[in-house]
Amino acid sequence: MDAQNLHYFEKAPVAKAVAHFAVPMMLGTSMSVIYSILNAFFLGTLHNTAMLTALALTLPLFALIMALGNLIGMGSGTFISRLLGEKKYDDAKHVSSFAFYSSLVLGLIVMAVGFPLIDSIVRGLGATPDSFGFTKDYVTIMLIGSPFVVLFFTLENIVRSEGAAITSMAGMILSVIVNVVLDALVIFVFHWDVIGVACATIVANLAASVFYSIHLGYKSSFLSISAKWFKISLDILSNVFKIGIPVFVMSLFLGAMSLVLNHFLIEYGDQAAAAYGISSRLMQFPEFILMGLCEGVVPLIAFLFTANKLRMKQTIGFTLKAIAALAAVFGVMVYLISDHLVGLFTNDPQLIEMGSYILHVTFLSLFITGITTLFTGIFQATAQGTAAFIMSIIQGMTLIPVLYIANRMNGFHGVVWSLVIADAVAFLVGAFMLYVLRNKLQPATEYNE
Repeated sequence: MDAQNLHYFEKAPVAKAVAHFAVPMMLGTSMSVIYSILNAFFLGTLHNTAMLTALALTLPLFALIMALGNLIGMGSGTFISRLLGEKKYDDAKHVSSFAFYSSLVLGLIVMAVGFPLIDSIVRGLGATPDSFGFTKDYVTIMLIGSPFVVLFFTLENIVRSEGAAITSMAGMILSVIVNVVLDALVIFVFHWDVIGVACATIVANLAASVFYSIHLGYKSSFLSISAKWFKISLDILSNVFKIGIPVFVMSLFLGAMSLVLNHFLIEYGDQAAAAYGISSRLMQFPEFILMGLCEGVVPLIAFLFTANKLRMKQTIGFTLKAIAALAAVFGVMVYLISDHLVGLFTNDPQLIEMGSYILHVTFLSLFITGITTLFTGIFQATAQGTAAFIMSIIQGMTLIPVLYIANRMNGFHGVVWSLVIADAVAFLVGAFMLYVLRNKLQPATEYNE
């Protein structure tokens, strides 16, 4: 953390501080969504619905690997920000080194466990006879590259935790550029279809991980990935996993939700699953913009929680207003051009109609999804482990029974609308918990009066 980053933590106007931390994260996450969309776009040029289905079916596996990166990355990152707020710089180095090496180990464990079970994994993802081979190809490459994917998500969080938002964004953009270039090569030059797209994703994550490692090894003043700073202690484990486990569980539930949705949608044909795959990727763009805003301010909130709670409260208020404005802009855009957006990926009229319908419905909950993400970020930043854990499971716990009921009552339409219902329940639970915990989060001068 240099003097400039410290200035944004402590003294810059709230709007400028939020922009400093959130805008690079928003740009970085939007770029990562772009390459997810481009994966589907490049495969879509081959006009093979089974390939697009395979890409959609493997989302839960990627969510699981990402969850492991966030388990270490988010837990360590919020802990590091709090330590920096308390000026415990050596402790921050111990945590960053712990995060680096433990993420690599977790990735290797995924590889070792996954390969003997690969056929069972592919069947469990819901692959049909037409898409089984393509799905297995993608899963194979993802398992090989899992250490690099886990490391990427871990290091991005660690870099951002010390206020290096621009560096965090640069790493994400680097991964996008590498992925896009390789996608074009493997599809149009080498004709590797699904295997090529998966390889491009892994190499892109590796490139960004190397970039972050160089920053932490040579440019960071208060963080390190050197083995000499590696340390495992009860304090590190408890603080990392208190927040990391809820984040991990949340990511697992997101993967499980995607898996369950795929199983319900596949009953209505490969086109339904492919339409959801396309629309979910398009939804990721505004969702990840809002997620970038909310996650971008987490280090700022965590730092201020130990340093200046009044400024923390002002930061949260400004972020709420920004979420509302962005949700309104994206909502208008989607309702105007949804058919054209889905049409970028396919020329199948039924697929376009189904994808556009899913977009219209799921966009109804964009604002409350953004606010719910901010609630979760606040709980993570302020070390409210129980609240963070509840937020991590509530949407999944709600969605699964709602899916069964809605599917029986209204078929395909019920499956799609169940997403909105689950989002609304998560929002209400988060708002209630924030109200209950308000005394812990407010400045002392307010709640002591």
